[in-house]
Amino acid sequence: MQLHQVAQHADDLDRATDFYSRLLDAGPLARFDPPGLVFFALGSTRLLLERGAPSALLYLRVDDVRRKVAELGDAGVEVHTRPHEIFPDQDGVFGPAGEAEWMAFVKDSEGNLLGLATRYPM
Repeated sequence: MQLHQVAQHADDLDRATDFYSRLLDAGPLARFDPPGLVFFALGSTRLLLERGAPSALLYLRVDDVRRKVAELGDAGVEVHTRPHEIFPDQDGVFGPAGEAEWMAFVKDSEGNLLGLATRYPM
């Protein structure tokens, strides 16, 4: 079994589409308005932006969380929590042994909290 789709609340579909297009470096897969749905690809999972969806806390893996947060901050995105080490994974519980998981949290264009994660060598 794998995650097929996740929905995220968006009051303003145009604003949210612009935010996630820049964040993901890719445009949407499809838009259906009405009823107010925008889809993005997250690997093999779809991200659905929808006016009627509840807010979700998404965690996205990025190549370099420190660089991505700096870019987003420079673009005016609200940084909620700066990049910091969450878990030193010496035993390889969540990936290769000897890497540390780092995370940061930002607010998307709709006020939803969004986690960004990277693994760095320890």
